[in-house]
Amino acid sequence: MSPQMIDRLIGAFLDTLLMVSASAGIALLAGIPLAVFLVTSGPGGFFPAPRLNRALGALVNGFRAVPFIVLLVALIPFTRLVTGTTIGVWAAVVPLSISATPFFARIAEVSLREVDPGLVEAAQSIGASRWHIVRHVLLPEALPGIIGGFTITVVSMIGASAMAGAVGAGGLGDVAIRYGYQRFDTTVMVAVIVILVALVSVVQVTGDRAVRRLRAR
Repeated sequence: MSPQMIDRLIGAFLDTLLMVSASAGIALLAGIPLAVFLVTSGPGGFFPAPRLNRALGALVNGFRAVPFIVLLVALIPFTRLVTGTTIGVWAAVVPLSISATPFFARIAEVSLREVDPGLVEAAQSIGASRWHIVRHVLLPEALPGIIGGFTITVVSMIGASAMAGAVGAGGLGDVAIRYGYQRFDTTVMVAVIVILVALVSVVQVTGDRAVRRLRAR
């Protein structure tokens, strides 16, 4: 493999890291509040709002049902409005974030619903406010599941980022298509696959260790 191609792979790897990191940060910041709202606004929740809960739940399910490649194309006008372009790393962050947020929110919602109701009742019995219960009971108790779900989300986003690269977003997917597939260069394809597998493995191992430490506490 030529030095130029090695430089391209390094640059594409950094682009993928930036793409996934920015999108994951947005999904984390938006997904947890969304999950909390879905839990607390439902039947028996702290802030019952059944109509809004159903509407938001339907919206989340709708985005989750759309394949990423279709969502990527459908959001082109919105992506251009937000970033001023439809190609490059930051243009890919928009559809990646919108795709990952509802996915992560549903996983976080499941973790929040699995918190022992006895803990919530104990907090209510000593006069804790609803927001206090959310902040100091629900979120801490659900944290291992939330971290595990976030790990799964990031792994999915790595695969989606490679798919986005195929339509001009840059990153490893772009290198694999342009310099591997279109030029019939198996070495480049194998190199991209190895890098992606290594990246996914690092993310998964890191997430699993974090979950084990939180559960041990």
